[in-house]
Amino acid sequence: MARISVIVPATNEPATLDACTLAIRQAAEPPEELIVVTEAPGPGPAAARNEGARRAIGDVLVFVDADVVVHEDVFARIRAAFDGDVGLAAVFGSYDDSPTADGVVTEFRNLLHHFVHQSSPGEATTFWAGLGAIRREVFMAAGGFDSRRYREPSVEDIELGMRLSEAGRKVVLDPELQGTHLKTWSLGQMLKTDLVRRGIPWVELLLERGGSSRALNLGWRHRLSAALSLLAAGGIATRRVHLVWASVVGLVALNRRFYAFLWRRQGVTRAATGVLLHALHHLTAVASVPAALVARQLRARQNDTS
Repeated sequence: MARISVIVPATNEPATLDACTLAIRQAAEPPEELIVVTEAPGPGPAAARNEGARRAIGDVLVFVDADVVVHEDVFARIRAAFDGDVGLAAVFGSYDDSPTADGVVTEFRNLLHHFVHQSSPGEATTFWAGLGAIRREVFMAAGGFDSRRYREPSVEDIELGMRLSEAGRKVVLDPELQGTHLKTWSLGQMLKTDLVRRGIPWVELLLERGGSSRALNLGWRHRLSAALSLLAAGGIATRRVHLVWASVVGLVALNRRFYAFLWRRQGVTRAATGVLLHALHHLTAVASVPAALVARQLRARQNDTS
């Protein structure tokens, strides 16, 4: 049976840490080791997770963010996954559909993440460190998270997942592997995260690798939704009402399953607000493309002059 070491990055000493660690200790088949990293060699969760992995004794490393409360069966499912498949390198899960923090943006953001992960089960070309497990030997062979590049929360887990996929490692998304997200989101935090911490770095990764990954929220539906959101914004700017309505109808039709899910979970008013927030989410993704191109060009010029 696989020995599990759970690693919780907590260098910012979050208020949710006690709830996080209590759930880990009270889970069925609890881990052999729990490592809470409050000090790391460098800033950011990537460095903290690497430090935890260095200290761990388990065969399997389970990364849990300090604002996540794992479900009771998480570690039993992880043990079964690795014990039942010797070729499995990593597995990750999802937020559940019951975020504890209130607020329109908070509920939307957490439910969006839940829906995307629940809709994409099976083998993946990415990884998620909010609740994700990886064989220790695989993690060490890959060099861990890139803590030099990612000195704040970003796409360090996605980048690791890409490296694992390129190395032929098997990574699986198990939608039943769930935890409750305790984070409270503001609109400003959401837009900053989507643009600065995720959108731009993600586009840079794709440019570097010369790829066009459609993993999770980079699929055709996401791309077409972004185009429709851009058309709607253009219609508003030019006061072309028919273009706005046509774009909104297309967006709703394309994402009807997600909006129906919001309706069931939140009611009609918040679901309608969710359509607007979803459009903003896509517009931020669109903006990240030219922003990433500019950032890349500026770095290239700096390297040429240095």
